[in-house]
Amino acid sequence: MTFWIAIVSIGSSIFFTGLLRRYALQRNVLDIPNSRSSHSVPTPRGGGLAIVVGFLISLGLMRSFDLIDNAFFLASFLAGLTVAALGFLDDHGHIPARWRLLGHFLAAVWALYWIGGLPSVTIFGLQVNLGWVGAALAVLYAVWMLNLYNFMDGIDGLASAEAICACSSAALIYWLLGYEELLWPPIFLALATAGFFYWNFPKARIFMGDAGSGFLGITLAIISLKAVSFSSTLLWVWLILLGVFIVDATFTLLRRLVRGEKVYEAHRSHAYQYASRTFNAHIPVTLCVILINLVWLAPIAWLVAFDRVDGAVGMLIAYVPLVTLALKFKAGVKEVSC
Repeated sequence: MTFWIAIVSIGSSIFFTGLLRRYALQRNVLDIPNSRSSHSVPTPRGGGLAIVVGFLISLGLMRSFDLIDNAFFLASFLAGLTVAALGFLDDHGHIPARWRLLGHFLAAVWALYWIGGLPSVTIFGLQVNLGWVGAALAVLYAVWMLNLYNFMDGIDGLASAEAICACSSAALIYWLLGYEELLWPPIFLALATAGFFYWNFPKARIFMGDAGSGFLGITLAIISLKAVSFSSTLLWVWLILLGVFIVDATFTLLRRLVRGEKVYEAHRSHAYQYASRTFNAHIPVTLCVILINLVWLAPIAWLVAFDRVDGAVGMLIAYVPLVTLALKFKAGVKEVSC
C-alpha cells in the first residue's frame, strides 16, 4: 500500500504543478522581475500548491491505513492547510504581515496542541524539562521555520532540494533506528516535493510561491517536533539536517534587525542570493546545497542519532562551516546599489 501512496504523492504533485502553471499563464499570475529579484524572466508562480495537494492526499491515505495517528493527522492537515491558504491569498493579492503572522501563530499553536507540546530535551548531556517555556519555544520554532522557508525560496530548486534532502536523510535515520511510526510522513513529503522539483529545476518553469514554501516550513517543523516524543536526540538531528536554511535565514535576519530594517520586506541579502549573483547562475548554488546536505550534514545527523556525538555538540560542529559560508557570501549585508 505504501508503494501506491508514493505513486499518488509524486504523481499528483507533478500533475497539479503542470495544471497550476497553465492556470497561472492564462490568468497572468506571474512573478515579474524587479530590483530585488533573483531571476530575470517573468515566471508563473503558485506551483507550490501542488506540494500541498500531493502531501495532504498522502496524509489522508496514511491515516486511513493507520500509518500515522489521529493527533499527527489533525496537527499536520489543519495547520498546513491554514498556512497554505494564507499563502495562496497573499500570492493572489495582499494580506498585511501582521494578519499573516497571527495566522501562522494560530496554526503553530494548533499543531503543538495535538502533538502534545515539547517533551524534555537533552542539552549537552543534561535532561531538561522546559514545560510551558518549551511549548512557547516550540511554537516560535514552527513559526520561524515556515517564515524562513519563505525567505529561502528565492532561486531555482533550492527550497525543494532542501526539503527532499532533509526528509530523505531523516527517513533513512528513522529506518535504521527502527522508528517505523515516524518513517512515512518525511518520505511522502519528499516525494510530493520531488513532483514540484521536476518543474522547478534546473530552470524554473514555475515558482513555488508563499503557499508552498510556508506549507513546507510548517510541515517540516511539525514532523521534527513529533519526532521528539520518540527521542529528544531527533530534535538535534532535524536542526542539523535543516542547517543550511536555519543558518542563512537567521544570520540574515539578525543583521537586518541590527540595522533597523523592516525584516518582512523583500530583499536580496541572503547568502544564497549573493552566491547566485557571484556565480551568475542558480544551478551551482542549489547543487552545492544538495552536496552540503548529503556529504556534511547527513553524516553528522547520523552520528547524533546513534549517540556517537552529543546533539548540541553535533549541531555546533555542523554549523561552523555554514556560518563561515554565510560570512563569506555576506549574509545580511546590505546590497549596494550601482
